[in-house]
Amino acid sequence: MTRSPVATAGTTAEQAAKQPPAAERVYTHVKQAVLDRRYEGGTLLSEGELAEAVGVSRTPVREALLRLEAEGLLKLYPKKGALVLPVSAQEIADVVETRLLVERHAVMKAVPAPERLLNRLEELLGEQRGHAATGDLAAFAAADRCFHAEIVRAAGNRILSQLYDQLRDRQLRMGVATMHAEPGRIAKNVAEHTEILAALRAGDSASAATLVERHVSWVSHLARGES
Repeated sequence: MTRSPVATAGTTAEQAAKQPPAAERVYTHVKQAVLDRRYEGGTLLSEGELAEAVGVSRTPVREALLRLEAEGLLKLYPKKGALVLPVSAQEIADVVETRLLVERHAVMKAVPAPERLLNRLEELLGEQRGHAATGDLAAFAAADRCFHAEIVRAAGNRILSQLYDQLRDRQLRMGVATMHAEPGRIAKNVAEHTEILAALRAGDSASAATLVERHVSWVSHLARGES
């Protein structure tokens, strides 16, 4: 059966209406590429190439790049493009310090851990093992980050949880960088998460806090390596 031109035009219009705004599509494309290191630190991005890659004009590209610059992921240079900023040693140190303050407190408050939390952490561990097997480092880092975020949320402090959520992008980017720099860290992360979960199951808050501190502090190795 042949579709009428009117029906085809209507369908195309509906599909276009369902798409996110052009600037949002560029923002999502660039941000995800930066977080999973398809655009590594030091890469210079041109507006023209991004416009072509996403299929939009240059105007929404500029809007998206300005937003990403405000988030600290890029540095704009007029008539040249946008430079993907490398993760600095100071940024790593600051993130690790903030994570330790939040996560040590949260894991102790999460004890005794409800069954719902324990089941969710077990599920995320399974996801990590699956992503490790396929070599999907970006997905592995996302599951890793979710594991810790679930514990923070379980502490029941909304303000603390909101503060922790602000670290999300930096954690994901550093997580992928860690896996690239130290491939053996993938198995260690799974093993350390397993230990943290075991301590929560046992109701041992002191042991859980010690394990979290050791696990999170390792990331500062990257800062020492870059400084």
